[in-house]
Amino acid sequence: MAASRLVVALSARALASVDVPLTLPQLRSLVALHTCGPVKLAAMAATLGVTPSTALRMAERLEGLGLTDRRVNPDNRREVVLRLTGAGKDLVERVLRHRRAEIRNLVERLPALQRAGLVPALTALTEAAADLDPGLTPTTEAGRLAGVLDDPLNPAP
Repeated sequence: MAASRLVVALSARALASVDVPLTLPQLRSLVALHTCGPVKLAAMAATLGVTPSTALRMAERLEGLGLTDRRVNPDNRREVVLRLTGAGKDLVERVLRHRRAEIRNLVERLPALQRAGLVPALTALTEAAADLDPGLTPTTEAGRLAGVLDDPLNPAP
């Protein structure tokens, strides 16, 4: 639990480093869009574990801040597709850069032997939890089915 609280605290501090008032779930949405590109609103809702109406309210808030863009899928007018704007991409990159720097500073404070064991341990933990990850992973079949791989606004011929 302490490690989990540390990661959340680092994310909150990184988020506080920018002058845009966002919640951690909103940041998570932006990071998912940054990682996977345009996604359907329903896929975003499933990723965040919220209802589509909650995801829509979040999308409206992020769009109001100029961080995302919502469009109707031209192939299925009932679907809404979200994507980052340039300002959204810049914000995510700044927050992630800040978080990486804080993590790097923490890791550098560890003795060399502990630092050497950290990467294999975290890699093993991540692999053990792979089936628990509800996130948008662009390389999985689930991501393909959720519409996160192909750009629904620019479908391939």
